[in-house]
Amino acid sequence: MGEISNFSRPASGHWYFTLKDNQAQIRCAMFRNRNMLLKKPIENGMQILVKGQVSLYTQRGDYQLIADYLEESGLGALQRQFEQLKQKLHQEGLFDTSTKKQLPSHPSHIGIVTSSTGAAIEDMKRVLATRKMPLQITLIPASVQGESAPREICQSIALANRWNDTAKDNPMDVLIVGRGGGSIEDLWAFNEEIVARAIYQSQIPIISAVGHETDTTIADYVADIRAATPSVAAEMVTAERDQIAQQLDTLERQLKDKVLITIHQHQHQLNLLKQQLKHPSAQLNAKKQQLALLNHQLERSITESINQKKQSFIKLTESLNGFKPEKELTNKKKLLIETTEKLKQSIKQQLAQKQQKLAHQSEILQSVSPLQTLNRGYAIVKNKNNQVIQSQDEVTANEEISIQLKKGCLYARII
Repeated sequence: MGEISNFSRPASGHWYFTLKDNQAQIRCAMFRNRNMLLKKPIENGMQILVKGQVSLYTQRGDYQLIADYLEESGLGALQRQFEQLKQKLHQEGLFDTSTKKQLPSHPSHIGIVTSSTGAAIEDMKRVLATRKMPLQITLIPASVQGESAPREICQSIALANRWNDTAKDNPMDVLIVGRGGGSIEDLWAFNEEIVARAIYQSQIPIISAVGHETDTTIADYVADIRAATPSVAAEMVTAERDQIAQQLDTLERQLKDKVLITIHQHQHQLNLLKQQLKHPSAQLNAKKQQLALLNHQLERSITESINQKKQSFIKLTESLNGFKPEKELTNKKKLLIETTEKLKQSIKQQLAQKQQKLAHQSEILQSVSPLQTLNRGYAIVKNKNNQVIQSQDEVTANEEISIQLKKGCLYARII
């Protein structure tokens, strides 16, 4: 292991360089058939780990190391690789906010790409299980660490998108891609270019949830939204549903309160009307008493009038007998007969008016009578205490009730 210096690449395609540290150095060569297998070229200043065998270069009499394999070493190399890929994808527009897809407001089907045995899936399940609304969760397992992890993550993302292409009636609304925390090497699968491009090309909105809050990967930059942890990702996809559920609970309580207040107000008004409402039979009896009183007053008025007329007649007769005015007597008799007839007609007319008024009042009384309601096909339901039943909450199973009809009464039992 050491630092590269004096790197050269002649037309033959072979690589020649010096590997050194602060104590020693050795010449190295890596032939074309070997260096062409490397993913990326090397350059001066890189810290590398070399595997090979020592050989003698006889022309100069120098020992040298013939490299069979080399790779960058240390966190510095990984960080440099991270920054190079980040710069490349940024220039291509994979990080542009204008291309980010919006998360659905009310997701009902959530896909999760992570290890089936890791702590991340358990954390997300625990958070989603606390939500009040039903959610469908589909785990698309993939390795999240090791050489096969990038390929498996890409395959899982592609599988989720194929599912949406075929299952139109039950698509995945959002995809959470991530894993729990670890070292930079553990999280490196999410810094691979193929994973970044798979996330960018996904038609399903993707939340990147890799590691802890301080961990940042290439996947976080490409994803439509980044969550600090897998648990936070689960909270994000259901945050608006929780707010709606709380609002519905509040509205439900307010509606119940208003309904109860309205019922109490109407119940109070009904009780007042009940107190003011007299039974039809009592009103009818009062009208009968009033009619009897009027008849009695009419009869007394007629009797008094007749008596007065008789007295007047007697006086006139006596006066006539005293003066013997034949003609005047005839006229007075005629006037008396006419007056008597008028009086009778007046009495009959008054009586007819009183009877007509009484009949009109009786019709009004009958129009508000419960008996009229019964005649239209309704019934009055009472409990065993002869109290009117107005709601199903006022009776219990097996309780006996009576049903007053237009004709007759039925007795029944609540089943």
